[in-house]
Amino acid sequence: MTADGHLSILYRGPLASCDYDCAYCPFAKRRDDPDRLRADRAALKRFTTWVAEQDHPISVLFTPWGEGLVRSWYREAMIGLSRLGHVRTVAIQTNLSCRTGWLAEADLGSLALWCTYHPSQVAYDRFLAKCRDLDRLGVRHSVGIVGHPDHLAPARRLRADLPEPTYLWVNAEEGRRYTDAEAAEWTAIDPLFGYSRRPHLSAGLPCRTGETVISVNGDGMVRRCHFIPAELGNLYDGSFREALRPRPCPAAACDCHIGYVHLEPLGLYDVFAGGILERVPARPADPPGQVSFSGR
Repeated sequence: MTADGHLSILYRGPLASCDYDCAYCPFAKRRDDPDRLRADRAALKRFTTWVAEQDHPISVLFTPWGEGLVRSWYREAMIGLSRLGHVRTVAIQTNLSCRTGWLAEADLGSLALWCTYHPSQVAYDRFLAKCRDLDRLGVRHSVGIVGHPDHLAPARRLRADLPEPTYLWVNAEEGRRYTDAEAAEWTAIDPLFGYSRRPHLSAGLPCRTGETVISVNGDGMVRRCHFIPAELGNLYDGSFREALRPRPCPAAACDCHIGYVHLEPLGLYDVFAGGILERVPARPADPPGQVSFSGR
């Protein structure tokens, strides 16, 4: 943990169902049976209870395989955690398909949303209206899209219609290679696209995961991140704490933002200072034509 004990936690419970049908997602239109939903709800309750009992600063990012905010228990968890004085940030990755009225009950000083636009799944005007609801309510958020060729025109439209301060990020599509010309088109929308364009060669590089950042599953098993299977201990018996220390990345490469943002040599803690988990830059991204960031 940091000098003040701050710990960032990426939580992923049993939930694996989504209300969308995106071709690039293996969990599209998957349905969880009642037993799995009950298990997910119980696991989330156990996790939020643990967070509430801690005496050091904590930040939480929910990274469900499915869509969490269509489930009441995720909305309740977001509201409850946001009201805890020692929780600096509570954020979730979401397709923003849920209603937004529940956000009025949360402490918006700590709650944030990481929102993804899926053009094949939702009418453009409907998604944009949800984004405008977030602005009206004062919800800290980022908005993003997968860099598929069919998404280029919708992404340009979204960038034009969103308020200038709203960061619109672009995730490189898994397995896709971008020519320099293609990358330039996406970079005109997201000046930080260079970080996502190619996997980062991470083997041996210092990374904050396993020291000040951990991944937790529904059983409480702690790993340094979602992408490294080695276990560090369990959250609920406290055995993970002895394993927290600086360590290099053991993987050959890291190609997901929730992983490589913690690689120290990339300097992304400066780029996203104050908005690491919710993917909100510390300052507006450079405008098109003035790109200063590049990936490895």
